Formats: sequence, structure tokens, C-alpha cells
Amino acid sequence: MTRYCVIGAGAAGISALQQLRQAGHEVDCFEKTDRVGGHWHTDYEALHLITSRDMTHFEDFPMPAHYPHFPRRDQVREYIESYARKHGHYDIIRFNTEVLSVTPVPTEGPTGSAGWQVTTSAGTGFYDGVIVANGHLWDKKVPQVPGTFAGKQLHSSEYNNVRDIDGNRVLIVGAGNSGCDLAVDVAQHRLEADIVIREGTYFQPKTYFGKPRQEVEFLAQFAPEEQDLINRLLARVSVGEWHNYPGMPEPKHRTLAEGSTVVNDLLLYWIHHGRVRVVPGIERLDGNTVHFSDGTRREYDTILWATGFHASLPFLDSRLIPRRAGAPVRYAAGILPEGLEKLYYVGMIAPRGPQIPIYGMQARTVTRMLELHEQAGEGGANLTAYLSSLQEPEDRIDIVRSIWLEQMQDTDRLLSAYASMQPAAQPAAAQV
Repeated sequence: MTRYCVIGAGAAGISALQQLRQAGHEVDCFEKTDRVGGHWHTDYEALHLITSRDMTHFEDFPMPAHYPHFPRRDQVREYIESYARKHGHYDIIRFNTEVLSVTPVPTEGPTGSAGWQVTTSAGTGFYDGVIVANGHLWDKKVPQVPGTFAGKQLHSSEYNNVRDIDGNRVLIVGAGNSGCDLAVDVAQHRLEADIVIREGTYFQPKTYFGKPRQEVEFLAQFAPEEQDLINRLLARVSVGEWHNYPGMPEPKHRTLAEGSTVVNDLLLYWIHHGRVRVVPGIERLDGNTVHFSDGTRREYDTILWATGFHASLPFLDSRLIPRRAGAPVRYAAGILPEGLEKLYYVGMIAPRGPQIPIYGMQARTVTRMLELHEQAGEGGANLTAYLSSLQEPEDRIDIVRSIWLEQMQDTDRLLSAYASMQPAAQPAAAQV
């Protein structure tokens, strides 16, 4: 019987493990830490879901009804652990085992078509397929800024709570969801918080009419483009626009789908209360002084860098992974890496909205691909070559959900077309 490998025991890895085991496959899962749940163990204490409890759960396993609409970090962690425990995954996962390298078994066929050799800190094994679920929120990205800062610096992944801060004057760099959370955390503890916002963004409240945004029933009857407009209008009524907040730049994009969007209205609350000030981009650093692009400067004791992460795959030879815009090039709604067979990503894309259901959807598609490879016999089905000849390459991590869902539907259609071909037929665009 063929055997498969899952790398990582976060929410994405657990989803893959569940789908593969449920389909009857033999699976090994390697997790370099001693726990299930990934970054939910190490994120900052103030973190809460920005999507609702009842929309952010594994298939057939809702979050506990006593959880609040937007569970906090430790509740999400306990929920993921409970899912893994219920399905017996703790007995399968090899904890404290780091994957050191994943290399294709030599073959004259397409790279990866003969399977993969996985070397871990505990030994080496051979697998007919590898599911990569090591996450994209762990390898911190900090921009290079001219000059030197004399105070304390932390990336958002290193920040736990305000006890990590030196002094009272704090600069938060980055205005995504994490950056806004950190600025709010600082402000709520009565420290001085400035946040760098270089480009305008749309702020969306977590709730409308007292309900989580994803659960407002009437929105479901509208097309994605119409929902975009309605959400912008509701936000305008609820929190106003950029010019209502001192220092806030105007969004360059017309719609939510065209640019960045932040789900946070507490930042806006604290700006209006004078606890958070918006500042432009950083020009240079000089001791404790930060010089900004508008010619102003200010003194700080601590800088918090909420500047994102690299999508890193340290166990794969970089020559095997074509990248564009800093991310691996993929097909099949973010599942298949360009040029490689029998290697699959789960969680290497983040459609806007609840994430946990995404992992299950991807993992189900992976199991379908595994079955097609097995049916094709030795050498597999060359699915990456097939799909990459019919789909556009994808390099986004952040992607509008409706676009991603269209990619998933197209992938399902093409897999069905492939499955309907005669066993001896070669996959080609003309046969679809």
C-alpha cells in the first residue's frame, strides 16, 4: 500500500491528516514542536479570531457554543487540540521531529513522479506523496531601513503582551490585522502608540446589526461584487471614511477586492480618542529618533514590526520552487507547486474569510488527486503538468475568497475531465 507524509500539525496539517486517514490512506505526520495547533500557541495574547465562531470550524465539528462570537487565542488553540484528540491524530503525529529535507526520488519522468524521500531529525522515509502544511506565518519579515535604532525592536511574532515593551513610546510598523491589534493593545494599556500607515486601506467592522459580518443573512443573496459595494456602504455608515481619521491616507483602490482590507474598528476608536496616532512611512532611523517621509521625526522606546512573513519551505531545494512576488508559484487553487508531481500545499494560500474550512476543502481535493495518481499506476498521473497547461499560475497568498472558490471549481472540473478519460489517453487541453 502507498504511504503519504504530512508536514506540520497546525490546523492545516490536522485537516490534511483527517482527510487522508478518512479516505483510508496510510499517513505519517511530522511536527517539529511538542504540540498541535501551530502559531496559535505563540501568537500575542490579545489575538482573537476576526471571523466568527460559527463560520470558522472543521467539517462536522463546530466550535463550542459557549465560545464568544470571536474566540480568543487560547480558545482556538484548545479547539484545534480537541479536534485532533477526538479523531485520534495524537497517536499518529510524530512530535519533536523536524523535517530536514524533502527530495524527489530520481526518475526519468517528471520531477516527483516516482515519489519523495523525506529526511527528518529521526530518520529517512520514502513516500508516494507529501502534503506540505508547515504554514506561512512563522518566518518573520522585517524591512531594511537606513540607520540604526537604539531602542528595543520586536517582530509581531515575538510580541506576547505589553510587558515585552520597553518605555512608553511605541511605534507599530504595519497596518494589517496584526499591526492594528498591536496598536490597540498598546493603546488600551495607556502607552503612547503611533502606527505607520503608508497606503490607504478599507477598515471593516467585525459586526453589523449586532451580528458577525459573515452571518448577516441578507448579504448571501448578492453576488460577490454586490457584497463588496454593500460592505463598503455599511462601513461608511458605521465607522466613516479615511478622512474622518487624522493622518489616514486615502485608499487608492475603489473596491475591497482590489486592495488591502482590515477587519478592525477598535483602532479607529483609539485614533478618535487620541491614544493612537497615524504616521507616514519611515525614512531612516537615528538612535531613538525615527524620521518619517513627510519630514517629521519623533522619539520612540520600542518599535514593533508587524510587517508580515516569508512563505518559507526550508526543507525543499529552492531550485525546485519557482517563486513570483516572493511566494511559490502554484496551480489548482494554491495546491500544486509548479513543475512538481505528488507534492501538495495545504494552507499556502489565505482566501479572505474563515481559514479552517479552507484547509479541509484543499485536503479533500488532495485526496482526490492521490486517488488519480494511484489509479494511473507507476509514474502517476502527471496532474501538475495537466493542470498547469490549463490554468493560470497563482502567486498570491492573500486572495479574494470568491476568486479562490472559482479556482477550486475549475480544478474540480478539470479533475473530473481527467478521470473520465480512457486509461491509455494522455492528458491534453484538447480532450477537456
